[in-house]
Amino acid sequence: MREVSFTNDVLPLKDKLFRLALRVTLDRAEAEDVVQDTLVKVWNERGKWQEIRSLEAFSLTLCRNIALDRRKRASATNAPLTEREHQMRDSLPQPDELVHRKERLRLVREAMDSLPEMQRTLMLLRDVEGKTYKEIAEMLAVTEAQVKVYLHRARQRIKKTIEETENYGL
Repeated sequence: MREVSFTNDVLPLKDKLFRLALRVTLDRAEAEDVVQDTLVKVWNERGKWQEIRSLEAFSLTLCRNIALDRRKRASATNAPLTEREHQMRDSLPQPDELVHRKERLRLVREAMDSLPEMQRTLMLLRDVEGKTYKEIAEMLAVTEAQVKVYLHRARQRIKKTIEETENYGL
């Protein structure tokens, strides 16, 4: 049996250990720490080196296990949120709010579809297309006052429909 040397047999494995640790942890600094811990553990087991068939396989297995443990530990701990992350999280709508918005938009669409043709056209031109009262009046050959009255009535009707739906049963 030949004599095993840390310098000649274990240290040359550090690049392989690093590549393995990096693949597991996906973090360069963490991978360096894993390699260092692996080398320390291999050194601490130096009394058993003669019994180990493949020091390379033993080192790679140790490295993999340490890296997996560190990754598991890192994912289990919740990192504290920075002030910016708090602001971003608070600015995002909550899932229930998103559902409420979708439902309200559906109600508005249904209410618009139930409007008379003239009112629906006026709402589309003004609120969706962004046309001015004057442009709408010219397009539809009505006065600006009529455009305003029809729009007001259409909006009131949609508002009433939504309120009735949302307050149903209350």
